[in-house]
Amino acid sequence: MDLTQGTFEEKNNRAKKMMLWFGLISLFMSFAGWTSAFIVSSKRPDWLTDFEMPQAFQMSVALIIASSVTLFFAKKMLLKGKSKLTTILLSITFALGILFVVNQFAGFREILNQGYNFTGPTSNVTMSYIYLIAIVHIAHVLIGLFCLLVVIYNNSKQKYSDGHTLGLDLASTFWHFVDLLWVYLFLFFTFMN
Repeated sequence: MDLTQGTFEEKNNRAKKMMLWFGLISLFMSFAGWTSAFIVSSKRPDWLTDFEMPQAFQMSVALIIASSVTLFFAKKMLLKGKSKLTTILLSITFALGILFVVNQFAGFREILNQGYNFTGPTSNVTMSYIYLIAIVHIAHVLIGLFCLLVVIYNNSKQKYSDGHTLGLDLASTFWHFVDLLWVYLFLFFTFMN
Protein backbone atom coordinates (compact mmCIF):
# COMPACT_ATOMS: atom_id res chain seq x y z
CA MET A 1 0.00 0.00 0.00
CA ASP A 2 1.39 3.36 -1.02
CA LEU A 3 0.99 5.74 1.94
CA THR A 4 1.28 8.75 -0.35
CA GLN A 5 -1.87 7.81 -2.29
CA GLY A 6 -5.42 8.85 -1.49
CA THR A 7 -7.33 11.98 -0.68
CA PHE A 8 -6.05 14.60 1.73
CA GLU A 9 -8.47 13.26 4.38
CA GLU A 10 -7.22 9.66 3.94
CA LYS A 11 -3.58 10.75 4.20
CA ASN A 12 -4.38 12.94 7.22
CA ASN A 13 -6.17 10.04 8.94
CA ARG A 14 -3.23 7.69 8.29
CA ALA A 15 -0.81 10.29 9.67
CA LYS A 16 -2.87 10.72 12.85
CA LYS A 17 -3.11 6.97 13.38
CA MET A 18 0.63 6.59 12.82
CA MET A 19 1.38 9.39 15.30
CA LEU A 20 -0.82 7.66 17.88
CA TRP A 21 1.05 4.40 17.36
CA PHE A 22 4.41 6.14 17.77
CA GLY A 23 3.12 7.58 21.04
CA LEU A 24 1.84 4.20 22.22
CA ILE A 25 5.13 2.50 21.38
CA SER A 26 6.99 5.14 23.34
CA LEU A 27 4.56 4.72 26.25
CA PHE A 28 5.05 0.96 26.12
CA MET A 29 8.82 1.42 26.20
CA SER A 30 8.53 3.67 29.26
CA PHE A 31 6.54 1.07 31.17
CA ALA A 32 8.86 -1.70 29.93
CA GLY A 33 11.77 0.30 31.37
CA TRP A 34 10.03 0.73 34.73
CA THR A 35 9.06 -2.92 34.97
CA SER A 36 12.63 -3.89 34.00
CA ALA A 37 13.94 -1.65 36.79
CA PHE A 38 11.43 -3.31 39.12
CA ILE A 39 12.91 -6.72 38.24
CA VAL A 40 16.50 -5.52 38.70
CA SER A 41 15.62 -3.83 42.01
CA SER A 42 13.95 -6.99 43.30
CA LYS A 43 17.44 -8.32 44.08
CA ARG A 44 17.86 -5.68 46.79
CA PRO A 45 17.97 -6.98 50.39
CA ASP A 46 15.17 -4.58 51.45
CA TRP A 47 12.79 -5.76 48.72
CA LEU A 48 9.32 -6.85 49.89
CA THR A 49 8.61 -10.46 48.96
CA ASP A 50 5.35 -11.10 50.80
CA PHE A 51 3.30 -8.18 49.51
CA GLU A 52 -0.20 -8.83 48.16
CA MET A 53 -1.75 -6.53 45.60
CA PRO A 54 -4.61 -4.49 47.07
CA GLN A 55 -8.09 -5.89 46.50
CA ALA A 56 -9.07 -2.59 44.92
CA PHE A 57 -6.40 -3.17 42.24
CA GLN A 58 -7.97 -6.56 41.54
CA MET A 59 -11.37 -4.90 41.11
CA SER A 60 -9.71 -2.38 38.80
CA VAL A 61 -8.82 -5.20 36.41
CA ALA A 62 -12.49 -6.19 36.08
CA LEU A 63 -13.57 -2.58 35.61
CA ILE A 64 -10.99 -1.84 32.94
CA ILE A 65 -11.79 -5.01 30.99
CA ALA A 66 -15.51 -4.21 31.18
CA SER A 67 -14.79 -0.71 29.87
CA SER A 68 -12.98 -2.15 26.85
CA VAL A 69 -15.95 -4.41 26.15
CA THR A 70 -18.46 -1.55 26.30
CA LEU A 71 -16.23 0.60 24.06
CA PHE A 72 -15.96 -2.24 21.55
CA PHE A 73 -19.75 -2.53 21.39
CA ALA A 74 -20.13 1.26 21.21
CA LYS A 75 -18.16 1.24 17.97
CA LYS A 76 -20.22 -1.68 16.66
CA MET A 77 -23.42 0.27 17.37
CA LEU A 78 -22.03 3.39 15.70
CA LEU A 79 -21.27 1.43 12.54
CA LYS A 80 -24.85 0.14 12.61
CA GLY A 81 -26.13 3.71 12.79
CA LYS A 82 -27.44 3.40 16.36
CA SER A 83 -26.21 6.73 17.68
CA LYS A 84 -28.20 6.77 20.94
CA LEU A 85 -27.07 3.29 21.89
CA THR A 86 -23.52 4.34 20.99
CA THR A 87 -23.79 7.30 23.37
CA ILE A 88 -25.12 5.06 26.15
CA LEU A 89 -22.28 2.58 25.71
CA LEU A 90 -19.69 5.37 25.53
CA SER A 91 -21.13 6.85 28.73
CA ILE A 92 -20.93 3.45 30.45
CA THR A 93 -17.31 3.18 29.30
CA PHE A 94 -16.62 6.61 30.76
CA ALA A 95 -18.30 5.69 34.07
CA LEU A 96 -16.29 2.47 34.27
CA GLY A 97 -13.13 4.51 33.67
CA ILE A 98 -14.04 6.83 36.54
CA LEU A 99 -14.68 3.81 38.79
CA PHE A 100 -11.29 2.44 37.76
CA VAL A 101 -9.56 5.64 38.92
CA VAL A 102 -11.55 5.62 42.18
CA ASN A 103 -10.49 2.01 42.77
CA GLN A 104 -6.87 2.88 42.09
CA PHE A 105 -6.97 5.47 44.87
CA ALA A 106 -8.70 2.94 47.12
CA GLY A 107 -5.77 0.62 46.36
CA PHE A 108 -3.34 3.35 47.40
CA ARG A 109 -5.32 3.73 50.62
CA GLU A 110 -4.93 -0.03 51.24
CA ILE A 111 -1.16 0.29 50.72
CA LEU A 112 -1.04 3.27 53.10
CA ASN A 113 -3.04 1.30 55.69
CA GLN A 114 -0.37 -1.41 55.50
CA GLY A 115 2.11 1.29 56.52
CA TYR A 116 3.83 1.97 53.19
CA ASN A 117 4.14 5.53 51.93
CA PHE A 118 5.51 6.68 48.59
CA THR A 119 8.49 8.39 50.22
CA GLY A 120 9.83 9.00 53.69
CA PRO A 121 10.78 6.76 56.60
CA THR A 122 7.80 4.42 56.06
CA SER A 123 8.43 4.02 52.34
CA ASN A 124 9.87 0.98 50.67
CA VAL A 125 11.46 0.72 47.24
CA THR A 126 8.95 -1.97 46.23
CA MET A 127 5.99 0.23 47.08
CA SER A 128 7.60 3.29 45.54
CA TYR A 129 7.77 1.47 42.20
CA ILE A 130 4.15 0.40 42.50
CA TYR A 131 3.04 3.93 43.38
CA LEU A 132 5.03 5.46 40.53
CA ILE A 133 3.89 3.03 37.85
CA ALA A 134 0.24 3.10 38.96
CA ILE A 135 0.16 6.91 39.17
CA VAL A 136 1.63 7.31 35.68
CA HIS A 137 -0.92 4.78 34.42
CA ILE A 138 -3.75 6.71 36.09
CA ALA A 139 -2.54 9.87 34.34
CA HIS A 140 -2.94 8.08 31.01
CA VAL A 141 -6.39 6.81 31.99
CA LEU A 142 -7.37 10.42 32.72
CA ILE A 143 -6.18 11.38 29.23
CA GLY A 144 -8.30 8.52 27.89
CA LEU A 145 -11.32 9.77 29.86
CA PHE A 146 -10.90 13.22 28.33
CA CYS A 147 -10.76 11.61 24.87
CA LEU A 148 -13.94 9.67 25.67
CA LEU A 149 -15.69 12.92 26.63
CA VAL A 150 -14.72 14.41 23.27
CA VAL A 151 -16.00 11.30 21.48
CA ILE A 152 -19.29 11.38 23.45
CA TYR A 153 -19.72 15.04 22.56
CA ASN A 154 -18.89 14.49 18.89
CA ASN A 155 -21.23 11.53 18.72
CA SER A 156 -24.04 13.60 20.24
CA LYS A 157 -23.42 16.17 17.47
CA GLN A 158 -23.64 13.37 14.84
CA LYS A 159 -20.03 13.94 13.70
CA TYR A 160 -19.38 10.25 13.15
CA SER A 161 -20.76 8.12 10.36
CA ASP A 162 -19.80 4.94 8.56
CA GLY A 163 -16.33 5.59 7.16
CA HIS A 164 -15.81 8.75 9.22
CA THR A 165 -14.95 7.50 12.68
CA LEU A 166 -11.38 8.73 13.12
CA GLY A 167 -11.94 10.32 16.55
CA LEU A 168 -13.59 7.18 17.89
CA ASP A 169 -10.91 5.00 16.28
CA LEU A 170 -8.08 6.96 17.88
CA ALA A 171 -9.77 7.10 21.29
CA SER A 172 -10.58 3.38 21.13
CA THR A 173 -7.02 2.41 20.23
CA PHE A 174 -5.65 4.53 23.08
CA TRP A 175 -8.24 3.23 25.57
CA HIS A 176 -7.74 -0.43 24.71
CA PHE A 177 -3.96 0.03 24.92
CA VAL A 178 -4.19 1.64 28.37
CA ASP A 179 -6.58 -1.13 29.46
CA LEU A 180 -4.25 -3.91 28.31
CA LEU A 181 -1.38 -2.06 29.95
CA TRP A 182 -3.13 -2.20 33.35
CA VAL A 183 -3.89 -5.93 32.97
CA TYR A 184 -0.21 -6.49 32.17
CA LEU A 185 0.94 -4.34 35.10
CA PHE A 186 -1.40 -6.07 37.54
CA LEU A 187 -0.23 -9.52 36.45
CA PHE A 188 3.38 -8.37 36.48
CA PHE A 189 3.15 -7.04 40.05
CA THR A 190 1.23 -10.12 41.19
CA PHE A 191 3.65 -12.68 39.78
CA MET A 192 6.90 -10.75 40.28
CA ASN A 193 6.24 -10.43 44.00
